[in-house]
Amino acid sequence: MPGTKLSLTGRNAVLLVLAFALCAFLVAVQPPASLAATIKNAVDPGTGKASYGAAAQGGEAAMAALGVLAFCLVLWVTEALPFHVTGLLSLALLTLLKVGKYKEIISTGFGNDIVVFFIGVLVLGAFITKSGLGKRISTVILSITGNDTRLIVLGFLVTGTLLSMWITDMAVAAMLMPLARAILQEEGVPPMKSNFGKALMISVAWGALIGGIATPAGCGSNPIALQFLSTMAGINLSFLDWMAYGVPASLLLLAPAWGILLLFFPPEMKRLKVSKEELKRELKDMAPMNREEVITLVVFILTVLVWVFTPLLQGPLGMVIEISFPALLAACLFFLPGMSRTKWKEIEGEVDWAGILLIVSGLSLGQYLYKTGAAEWLAVTMLGRIGEVPLFPQIFLVTLGVCLLKVVFSSNTVTATILIPLIIGLGKALSMDATAITLAAGLTSSLAFVLVTTTPTNVIPFNAGYFSIKDMAKAGLAMTVVASLVIAVVFMAVGAMRGAF
Repeated sequence: MPGTKLSLTGRNAVLLVLAFALCAFLVAVQPPASLAATIKNAVDPGTGKASYGAAAQGGEAAMAALGVLAFCLVLWVTEALPFHVTGLLSLALLTLLKVGKYKEIISTGFGNDIVVFFIGVLVLGAFITKSGLGKRISTVILSITGNDTRLIVLGFLVTGTLLSMWITDMAVAAMLMPLARAILQEEGVPPMKSNFGKALMISVAWGALIGGIATPAGCGSNPIALQFLSTMAGINLSFLDWMAYGVPASLLLLAPAWGILLLFFPPEMKRLKVSKEELKRELKDMAPMNREEVITLVVFILTVLVWVFTPLLQGPLGMVIEISFPALLAACLFFLPGMSRTKWKEIEGEVDWAGILLIVSGLSLGQYLYKTGAAEWLAVTMLGRIGEVPLFPQIFLVTLGVCLLKVVFSSNTVTATILIPLIIGLGKALSMDATAITLAAGLTSSLAFVLVTTTPTNVIPFNAGYFSIKDMAKAGLAMTVVASLVIAVVFMAVGAMRGAF
C-alpha cells in the first residue's frame, strides 16, 4: 500500500535525522575532563610513549568518533538504512569530522586480511550448499536430533560449540549457516516470520561464540589475551590452563543459551513435516556421494586441518599462517582444472558482498575508536569502580562489562587489544586480583551475544535473512547477563580447586 510505504520512508527519514543530530551533539559537546585525562595519561606499554598523542586533539577526535558510533548504533538497531550502507557512511563521517585521514581510514578496513577470510569462507559455504554436501550433513544431524524443532536448535548449539573449540568461530558459523538454511528452506519457513527460523539461525552464531572461549585455538583474540597476560601481568598460562576455565564455562553456557532461545523464540511448530523414522530412512537411502560432494568435502577437511594444525605447520614451512590463508587456498582450489565443474558466475551470487562491506567499515570504526582514546575512556567509565567490591562481583562485573563493550568494538582482536591492557592496569591500580579479572576479560573478549554487527560470526547467519538486529539484541542482553554469572561461578569454583585465588 502506498500509505504504508510512505510511512516507512518517513520513519526512516526521521531516524536518519535523529542519528545525524545525535552525532552532531556529541561532536559539539565539550569533552569531559575525564576523557582528556585518559588520553593525556595513557601510555603505550610497548613503547612507553603516550598512546594517543596529538591525534587525539585534546578529546575532540574522541568525541567525534563517539558521535560516529552513536550515529551507527541508531541506524543499525532500527535498520533505517541497509546495515552496510550505514557502515560506509561511518567511513565518510570519520573523514569529514577529521578523526583520521581518508586513505588511512579506508585501508584500515579494506586492507585487513579478514576480507579475504570472509570471501573464502563464503565461497566454501556456497559450495557446501550447491554440491549437496550441506543437505547430506543436515540429514545426518537431523537423524540424530529427530524432527523435534527444540532438539534441532540444541543440536546446532552443541555442534557449533564442539567445532568452535578447535576452529575459529567465524569458520564454524560459515559451515553451519548453509545447513540451517537448507533445513528452513526444505520446510518452507518464511524469513523474518518464523520463531523456529530465528532460534535456529541465532543458535548458529551462539554455538560458535560459546565454543570459541573454550580453548586458545577457539578464537583469534585468545592468543592475544594470553600474550598480554604474560608480558604485562606476568601471568603465564598454558593451553591446558586456559581450558581448565574455558571448557567448563563453555559447556555450562549451552543449557542457558538453549533455554533463552526457546523462551524468546518458542518454535511455532513442534516437529518438522517429516517423521523421525523418515529422517533416518532418508539418511539410509541417500545416494552415494557424487563427485562435487567429494571435492567439496576434501577441500573442507583440508581447510579445517590447516586451521587446526597451523601451530605445527608454521615451523616446518618457515612462515606465519594467517587465518585467512587457508580460506584463500580453499576458494582457489575449487576452480583449478580438473576440480569442480561449478563456475565462478554461479558462486559469486552466493557471496554476501554487503556483509563484507559491513565488516571492513566496522573494522575501521573500531580502530579509530581505539586510536582516539574513546574506547579506553568508555571502559574506564564503565569499569573504574569495580575495585570497591569483593572478588566474585568483580569477576561478574568485568565479564559483564567486557561483553557489553563488545557492542562498541567491531573485532575480537580489537577488543582484546584494548580491554586486556586496560583491565590489567585497573587491577594493578586498584590492588585487585589481576589474575582473576584479566583472565575473565580474556576469556570473554570474543563473546558478542547482543549486536549483529559486532563480529562476522553474527553477520554470517544474520545475512540469511531469518532474524533482525532487534531479535538478536533482546535475546542477547539476557544471554549476556546469564553468561557473565556462569563464567564468574566457574572462575570461583575452578580457581578455588586449583588454588589460584
